[in-house]
Amino acid sequence: MGLLSKDTMHTIRLLPSVLFAIGAFCLQISSAQQLPPVAEIRNVPTILHGSTVNDPYRWMEDTKSAQSQAWFKGQGDASRSILDRIEGRDALAARLAQLADSRGDAFSSITRMPGDRYFYLKRKPGERQYKLYMRRGLAGVETILVDPETETKRTGIPHAINYFKPSWDCKYLAYGMSAGGSENASLFVLDVANNKLLGAPVPRVHYTALHWLPDSRSLSFTQLAALKPGAPDTETYLDASVMLLRIGASTAQPVFGPTVTRNLGLERLDVSELITEPSSPWVVARTTDTTVPEGKLFVAALAQLGRSDVKWRRISTAADKIVAVGLQGNSLYLMTQAATPRRKVVRVDLKHPLLAKAELVVAQPTYGVLEGFKLTPTGLITTVRQGTQLVLRRHERNDTTGHALNAPVTGSAWLTASPANDTDKLIYSLSGWTEPARWYQLEGERSVEVHWGERTPYPNLPEITVSEVVVPSHDGVGVPMTILHRKGLVLDGSNPVLLNGYASYGFSISASFSNQTITWIERGGVAAFANPRGSGVYGDDWHRAGFKTTKSNTWKDGIACARYLIAKGYGSPATMGITGGSAGGIFVGRAVTEAPELFSAAIFNVGLLDTVRAEESANGITNISEFGTVRNADEFKALLEMSTYHAIRDSVAYPGVLLVHGMNDPRVDVWQSGKTAARLQAAQAGTPNVRPTLLRLDMQAGHGIGSTQQQRQSMAADIQSFLLWQMGKAALRD
Repeated sequence: MGLLSKDTMHTIRLLPSVLFAIGAFCLQISSAQQLPPVAEIRNVPTILHGSTVNDPYRWMEDTKSAQSQAWFKGQGDASRSILDRIEGRDALAARLAQLADSRGDAFSSITRMPGDRYFYLKRKPGERQYKLYMRRGLAGVETILVDPETETKRTGIPHAINYFKPSWDCKYLAYGMSAGGSENASLFVLDVANNKLLGAPVPRVHYTALHWLPDSRSLSFTQLAALKPGAPDTETYLDASVMLLRIGASTAQPVFGPTVTRNLGLERLDVSELITEPSSPWVVARTTDTTVPEGKLFVAALAQLGRSDVKWRRISTAADKIVAVGLQGNSLYLMTQAATPRRKVVRVDLKHPLLAKAELVVAQPTYGVLEGFKLTPTGLITTVRQGTQLVLRRHERNDTTGHALNAPVTGSAWLTASPANDTDKLIYSLSGWTEPARWYQLEGERSVEVHWGERTPYPNLPEITVSEVVVPSHDGVGVPMTILHRKGLVLDGSNPVLLNGYASYGFSISASFSNQTITWIERGGVAAFANPRGSGVYGDDWHRAGFKTTKSNTWKDGIACARYLIAKGYGSPATMGITGGSAGGIFVGRAVTEAPELFSAAIFNVGLLDTVRAEESANGITNISEFGTVRNADEFKALLEMSTYHAIRDSVAYPGVLLVHGMNDPRVDVWQSGKTAARLQAAQAGTPNVRPTLLRLDMQAGHGIGSTQQQRQSMAADIQSFLLWQMGKAALRD
């Protein structure tokens, strides 16, 4: 008693140098500027596989503690006071709002139901949030069904619609709504004709996997288990159950899951859905860990669902690498990447459900990667990735090759939902790097534009040059990158450049129109989009080359792309920026910490930055399948190498860093950004001309899902103005 601990002594010794660094930074911007709070260092060393891993800010992981709350608030307030003073920031926000409103109504999640009935989300110009509408026929009169702004006004907290699913006869509508960007959705069931909610909201229904039974009177959904008091966050997604709710019943019945169907060998992390379809007498159970699509598949007679003696028959395991499924009558269509890294589609006869005897329906493409498929009465339509482009192909019965459907413009085509599989006239959206999104309906071989609401031309758009390049990486492997800039831009190394990458889960960046890209290019910027290893741009092999123990290829590919952009005169280290969001935090964070000399600014947007501790969080446990576990020696080494937080070195001049996060983020906990910001601030103690590390926080946002239009525009304006400030293209107002 009375003696200071070693950690406390270390904190006392370090505080003067940390304060010096923060003070030096503040002198650069204003002698009267609000100081961001210093994070106390209370190191928690852990020995893992013989290595000591230090964690000086472990205490931040308790984000609800008074100390954490005060520190986060202080950091957010200090960052806000700086961002608001960057010249041009307000003009950027105004331009983003103008671009968003100029095109009229924005549509999302269009779903076609039998009888040519449509349900969709729409946001009118100037509105904050999407509302849920329905109409009969493409030209029918629309009716508003759900307005989340009603709850927003009542509570003062932004609400958003997370998902919805109409019954097959369209008499009922199930939907989920959550608050503050939390994605913690409750399930509601609406009587459409009477506009009346049925029963009480069902809590902890986070997933979009809703399925109505063919009778339109019963609904299956996945509900998370209620956490017991004191249970760790890692229990959040364990033991989820599929529930069956019958219209008029007061409670739902558990019918599938690790604690329900115990004889199937399910794991606690198997999150399931029950797939049903009007023409099928079967119910298909699909499990995943919510992160990778490969899981388990079972089938049972639909008539047995809800009975204690239901007989489930296994179709596949995770080793079969089934990544998408479609049910139609007695047929189950499966997209697999087992032994076919660019994927194929096979059909299983559910009367004799043997995967070994599956019939080939769509062959692996000669060029490109299968991204998805939709069933129709006469065959199916596939989406094929060709670089950053997504093209549609029609496959009639027994046509495993199919043929391309001509698109009105070159870009990315996204098929909308038509869950009954009862029409060949599918609707899709089409967008390109320089082409705003439009909606089309397939009518035979033609694409006919669908006019959803009022649309007007964008005002004063610049002419843009688009270049596709392949960049040699550290090991000679070619990495695809797309570069956009204003036509005629002089490549003299003085232009602001922003390199964007993600490269996890096999997800790839696709060609699409973005208001944020437009405003960046309007200010003389170069926008570069890379698909490093870890993405799926070339199929599963490309994904696995930036996965777990090979993850270092992801950021090394990014570094190679940055060097290419500098060598070709697009920009220079003084004007080079890099960004990545969510799992893309590994891409941006490790590029910056491995090659800080290449960049003047970096954006860590809801980034995965402490991969060593990630699996101790609620959602982190579901990502073990993608990144690995510290419990495995080889995977631990890879996790330590990919962890930005642990890669930060003392006395290194890092670029200016803006960390963006929502306090209610359920996917990447806010402490990931908090710990990284604190470590960057402390590491640069005493470094001459230290650049700022700012932590931008939104107290009513999460991972970005559910954010209002205004929240998105404000964030984009902050990001771009910060980049321009650090690149010497904007100054701070007094």
